[in-house]
Amino acid sequence: MPSAVVVGSGPNGLACAATLASRGVEVTVLEAEERIGGGTRTSELNEPGLLHDECSATHPMAVASPAVAGLGLERHGLEWAWPEVDLAHPLDGGGAVMLRSLEATAAGLGDAGKSWERVFGPPSRNYDALTEDVYHPLIHIPRHPLRLARFGLPAALPATTLGRRLGTPEAAALFGGIAAHAYAPLNRPLSSAIGMALVCSGHAYGWPVAKGGSIALAEAWAAVVREHGGRIETGRRVRSLEELPAADVVVLDLSPRGVLEVAGERLPGRVARAYRRYKYGPGAFKLDLAVQEGVPWTMEAARRAGTVHVGGSLEEVAEAEAQINRGRMPERPFILVGQQYLADPRRSRGDLHPVWAYAHVPSGYDGDATEAVLDAIERFAPGLRDRIVARTVTTTAVIEARNANFVGGDILGGANTPLQTLLRPRLHPVPYSTGIPGVFVCSAATPPGAGAHGINGYNAAEAALRTM
Repeated sequence: MPSAVVVGSGPNGLACAATLASRGVEVTVLEAEERIGGGTRTSELNEPGLLHDECSATHPMAVASPAVAGLGLERHGLEWAWPEVDLAHPLDGGGAVMLRSLEATAAGLGDAGKSWERVFGPPSRNYDALTEDVYHPLIHIPRHPLRLARFGLPAALPATTLGRRLGTPEAAALFGGIAAHAYAPLNRPLSSAIGMALVCSGHAYGWPVAKGGSIALAEAWAAVVREHGGRIETGRRVRSLEELPAADVVVLDLSPRGVLEVAGERLPGRVARAYRRYKYGPGAFKLDLAVQEGVPWTMEAARRAGTVHVGGSLEEVAEAEAQINRGRMPERPFILVGQQYLADPRRSRGDLHPVWAYAHVPSGYDGDATEAVLDAIERFAPGLRDRIVARTVTTTAVIEARNANFVGGDILGGANTPLQTLLRPRLHPVPYSTGIPGVFVCSAATPPGAGAHGINGYNAAEAALRTM
C-alpha cells in the first residue's frame, strides 16, 4: 500500500490528505498546533455561544470544488447555508448588492445592469466548464479555450479600468470591493482576476457559509482521512524532512518560507532561489464583535447581507489598497464585514450576534486599528459602538503566530502581483513539485491561490499520485 505524510492541516493539507486516502494511500497528517483547520478554525472568541470564524468565512469557490463535492463532504456533516443577500457594498446615500441571481443583480444596478451581465454573464453561466481550466496551473492545455478567453480578457485588466467600464459609481464600487479581496493595487494588470473569479462563482453558487462555522470543512476532510484508515496527529511541529516517517510521498502545506526551513539544502538551488524571491502581501487586522441586535446599517440590504464591503467608492477602495501595498496604514482601510449568523442562526445567542471584520493593513502592521475599523463601519452604520457587548482584537503578529503560513499577517499566503497571480510559487509545469523527488507543496502559495476550497491540495494530491 503506498504511503504519504502531509505536513499541515489547513484546508489544503486536509484536502490533499483526504484525496490521497480516498485513492488507497495510507496517510499520516502532522499538525504543529493543537487543533486542526488552519484558516478554517471556528471558536467562541469573546462570548459563550457565539461562534466566530477565525479566518475564512464565506466559501463561493468551495461548493463546486473537486476537493469538496468530489469527496462527498456532505456525508461527513458539511452543510451549506446562504444569506438572503450575498454581498452588500454601502455608499454614502446608497450602495449596491450582489445576489446569486445574475439577472436580479443586474436589475438592481440600473444603467450598469447590461454591462454587468455582458461581462460576468457568459463565464458565470459556464462556470463549471470554466473551472476545468482556472482551477489548474497556467501551464496546461486549455479544455475550453474560448470560454477561458472570455473570462481571461477582462480578468487581465486593472480592476479600476474594469470597474469604471461597468458604467455607474455603484457598479464600479461593487466590483472594486470584490477585486480588493486580492489585497493588490487595483490599478495593476490582472488585479481583476480574483474579482472575476469571485463574481462568477458567486453567481453560479452564491456566497454560502458552512453551518456551524468554517471548521465544519476541516472536520469533514478529517473524517474522510480517518474513514480510509488515515491518522491525524496534532502538536507535531516538523522542523526538518529528516524527522518524518518513511513514506512514498511527502506533501507540505507550508509557505515557500516554511518549505525552505524544512527542506533546507535538499532543495535544488533553482527552487530555493525561487522560494526566496517569493513575495508576501499586506496583512489583516481582525476585529470580532459581539453585537446586540446586529449592525445598524443605514443601507437596508446590508442588514440582510452575509458579507458587507466597507470602503466607499471605487476610488477610495483603490487608494486604501495602494497605501497598504506601499507599507502605509490608510486613514480609511478597506474592511470586509461578515454576518455569517444571518445564514446560520446557530452561531448567535438570542439577539447577541457574532460580527466578523477584517481590515486590510500593511504587512506586519503593529498598530491598533480598532478605532479605524469602527469609524469606517459607523460611517455606514451609525450607533454601532453602542451595541457592542464584547470585542476580540487579532493583530498581524497574532495571526502569524497562530499560523506560520500567514507571513506578516498575509492570510492569502502570498502577494497577488501580476507574476505571482499567474505563476506561483515558481515557473514550472507542475508548480506543486519542490524539485525533491517525492516531495510536494500544496499551500495557498500554489495554484489557484488562497481560499478554503482545498483545490490546491487536491491538485497536489493528483500530482503526487502520478509519481506513485
